[in-house]
Amino acid sequence: MIETEKLILKPLTHSQLVKYIKDDHSLEKEFNLLPTKKNISPSLRAALKESILPNVSDKDKDYLYHTLWTIISKPDNRMVGDICFVGEPDRNGEIEIGYGTYEEFRGKGFMTEAVGRIIGWAKAQPKVKSIFAATEKENIASYSILEKNGFSHIGDVDDMMSWKLKF
Repeated sequence: MIETEKLILKPLTHSQLVKYIKDDHSLEKEFNLLPTKKNISPSLRAALKESILPNVSDKDKDYLYHTLWTIISKPDNRMVGDICFVGEPDRNGEIEIGYGTYEEFRGKGFMTEAVGRIIGWAKAQPKVKSIFAATEKENIASYSILEKNGFSHIGDVDDMMSWKLKF
């Protein structure tokens, strides 16, 4: 678990991920939080079942790079979004991040703060040398978060923009 003044970023265990997928507020009950409407996208649901859950179960893998980290707003006492790494550092020390803010919490700076804090955590990991992210070209809010956190735009593929932060 890592914190900022306003946020808690908590990596979810396998059993917590199962509760997250159920989306029945049992995860919020476990954390003593108020219920939150998550709207799990079909692509996230598929990634959870096909990749995230099996990788979190794999004892040979560092689950912190494979699980979802829930983002909790301390003042609201609610989950406001999720952030994750897309696997462990590659041979060049690069990791990829993905993130999403729940609809009712967008535009409040939560994700900019969360991305900044997860970058700080990643910089402290000896194997991590850079972070990659991809955003849809029309998702201005998403790539603004990356720009505010020092990422450089490194290219485009179809409707996606590629971003990198080296340290």
